[in-house]
Amino acid sequence: GKDTRVSGYLLEASLEAGFAAAGVDVMLCGPIPTPAVAYLTKALRLSAGLVISASHNPYQDNGIKFFSANGDKFSDDFEFAIEQELEKPMGCVSSKELGKAYRLDDAAGRYIEFCKSTFPGDLNLKGMKIVVDCANGAAYHTAPHVFHELGAEAIAIGVHPNGRNINECCGTTSPAALIAKVKEVNADVGIALDGDADRLQMVDPAGRLFNGDELLYVLTKDRVSSGDDVGGVVGTLMTNLAVENAIKNLGIQFERANVGDRYVLELLKKNGWLIGGEGSGHLLCLDRHATGDGTIAALQILSVMSKSKNTLAQLVEAVNLYPQVLLNVRFKPGYDWKEDESLKKQIAKVEANLKDVGRVVIRPSGTEPLLRVMVETEDSNTALAAAKSIADLIPTT
Repeated sequence: GKDTRVSGYLLEASLEAGFAAAGVDVMLCGPIPTPAVAYLTKALRLSAGLVISASHNPYQDNGIKFFSANGDKFSDDFEFAIEQELEKPMGCVSSKELGKAYRLDDAAGRYIEFCKSTFPGDLNLKGMKIVVDCANGAAYHTAPHVFHELGAEAIAIGVHPNGRNINECCGTTSPAALIAKVKEVNADVGIALDGDADRLQMVDPAGRLFNGDELLYVLTKDRVSSGDDVGGVVGTLMTNLAVENAIKNLGIQFERANVGDRYVLELLKKNGWLIGGEGSGHLLCLDRHATGDGTIAALQILSVMSKSKNTLAQLVEAVNLYPQVLLNVRFKPGYDWKEDESLKKQIAKVEANLKDVGRVVIRPSGTEPLLRVMVETEDSNTALAAAKSIADLIPTT
């Protein structure tokens, strides 16, 4: 599968040819959400799934995601092994062993029905007006149908991809258009997806934006109220401290994974837990789907709203997010922040001053020579001053 980037067609053709030359049969799904490929891989008993997408990034970027036969993302080690194989000479099979390629014409329909199956059978969305922003991405022809077929008045925006407008002033990275539309049509709720539809943010009638951290709390509280044994909840290093505290106040264990939905999934599986997510909008409900899915996560939140008759604001009343200040510092080549004693002393000083009402997170960018300095506490001015005191010690280019 792929999202709607213009480069996806070129990469799809190249991968199709490469797999066929290696004797592998290829099923082409066309533009379709990343989690749809995860579902179809498992449902059709395929050996692996592959998605051509750069998620929430601009159209100039593209990449490849792999899924196992169970619909899980492959580990870092597995992907590194693939990269190592690319350094070796390529081989082809004989003509009689060439793989075949064909299109799965009903891929979108199969996925739409799967999404609907995760919504409680005794509920529907009748009487609810929903605006869904598909980011001119992979969900443009799936998500609106899901909500409409469950009874909602679904108003879709970001559903006119042209290959170059994915995530452009729309979707989770630019929610202003969704907020404006929700207010314009007096909708009950707005749903923002990203380019490959594995992230979710939501908007209430007042235009308030609810991020993945807050929605993770809503999912957790609903499961606890229903008597489900979720075991515990996994967030990331960046999950807001207020959300961690609110979840612990429900009597539920909370652990942090590295940033990235694959690491949340790994820790969930290790612990045997069901619910996890991160502030960017990746939300995992492993008893609903094997991977993060923006459409399915939205359905779970909508089911809570339907059952409780509460608004999003009412559902997160117990969570007062702490201000988070994030500074990105471009450091000098060769700089090793872990060996910088003055930096370590300042971090320790800030942590001591914050005590139990704040956190410091330092992490390098995975793609650029940047060090991300995040300070979180109850007061935004305190957080900013603390973050600057750390960032100022990092030698810059």
